[in-house]
Amino acid sequence: MKLKLTSIAGSVVAPRGFLSAGVFCDIKRLGTGKGSNKGSKRDLALIVSEVPATVAGLFTTNQICAAPVKVCMERVKGGTAQAIVVNSGNANACTGKRGMEDALEMAAIAAAELHMPVRQVLVASTGRIGVAMPMNQVREGIVMASGRLGGAVDHADEAAEAIMTSDTRPKTVAVELRLGGKVVCIGGMCKGAGMIQPGMSLSGKRPAAMPSGLHATMLCFITTDAAIQPGALRIALREAVAKSFNRITVDGDMSTNDTVLVLANGLAGNAPITDRVARGVKAGEAAEGSAEFLGFVQALEHVCLELAKKIVRDGEGVHRVVTVRVSGAKSQRQADAAARAIANSPLVKTSWHGGDPNWGRIIDALGYSAATVVEEKVDIGYSASEGRRVLWSLKRGQPTKVPFAALCKAVAPTEFDLHANLNLGDGSAVMYAADLTEEYVDFNKGDVTDPKTLGG
Repeated sequence: MKLKLTSIAGSVVAPRGFLSAGVFCDIKRLGTGKGSNKGSKRDLALIVSEVPATVAGLFTTNQICAAPVKVCMERVKGGTAQAIVVNSGNANACTGKRGMEDALEMAAIAAAELHMPVRQVLVASTGRIGVAMPMNQVREGIVMASGRLGGAVDHADEAAEAIMTSDTRPKTVAVELRLGGKVVCIGGMCKGAGMIQPGMSLSGKRPAAMPSGLHATMLCFITTDAAIQPGALRIALREAVAKSFNRITVDGDMSTNDTVLVLANGLAGNAPITDRVARGVKAGEAAEGSAEFLGFVQALEHVCLELAKKIVRDGEGVHRVVTVRVSGAKSQRQADAAARAIANSPLVKTSWHGGDPNWGRIIDALGYSAATVVEEKVDIGYSASEGRRVLWSLKRGQPTKVPFAALCKAVAPTEFDLHANLNLGDGSAVMYAADLTEEYVDFNKGDVTDPKTLGG
């Protein structure tokens, strides 16, 4: 089904009945740590639905997860939520009992200010790990943000700025579509530039289908005025994230705080998409259900993929973005392992930065991956981004006669596709990856004698 999507302004306030705000309350303290050199950058955001909304979330599968993640994982089980409070500048991770108390207090303060039940408030954090939350500033920030809530584009822009850490620019998107004769909007904002290789699940636990090789936090908040029941929304979000945020890598590191949350308040007035679509749908399989459900999934996938790509393009020090396309693997799982091995190889990533079409490093990464690889069957080539014409550097394990200069030209653009065909089966996978630059190393190494240089 080809769905007509129209891009609109407003991000998380584009759907009916959503408000947002972003304020500066000096959570990280000016002049201390990466991201603080942006002056009085907003560092606390609120997203609020005017009515209780259906909620779904996916969370990091890192065995070390932050206090706000634990709070959200428990609260989304209730199926509804109405507000999200988010801070940047402090991850509230590895902060023990106090960290959990602080996360719960953040939600409680927001609930009191917004006059709603405390379990209707979710919380998320991003920043340096292992530092106690400066709750005096956080309390003031939540009160300020509650008083600044609004539904204008500027309010959404302020919230998008407030969740940034090492990001160089906000990341937002919003679309509208027709479902069941009604106009439905989906909007979203996200942040992330480093510590990026999300591998999220509904429970925060690694499912059997998740490759064992999975490893600044990515956060994503999505709003929609569609009417959809919790089970259907969970499936839709799982499918969308599987094709977007769980397909990106900047540096191969999975954060302690990775979170995607979606609120659906039903104010579009469409006939509710019911939980019946959940029957028979397993992790990794295509979603099934009504035309309205499939349309909603397609739109949500579009929003998530657009946001995920913005993260890779804004990765720390990133100069080139490469879409790694593996085909011909014995299984989807093996294709995924092969794609991740290529996408996370420091040698491959540095060659991308240098504009070197070094297929030797690529086939080496394939060889040590968990995928079955037969040297005499491997094809490696390049194309323009989403292009159909592939310039092959390797065919059946042997170099082609394509001139080196032509291969260099193929990998010169800031975005291109890398194709690796193992010619052993029907398994395929895609990863959206980035090069590895001197700027990334310089940004992340820091200097312990100068707190302003230390990252998250």
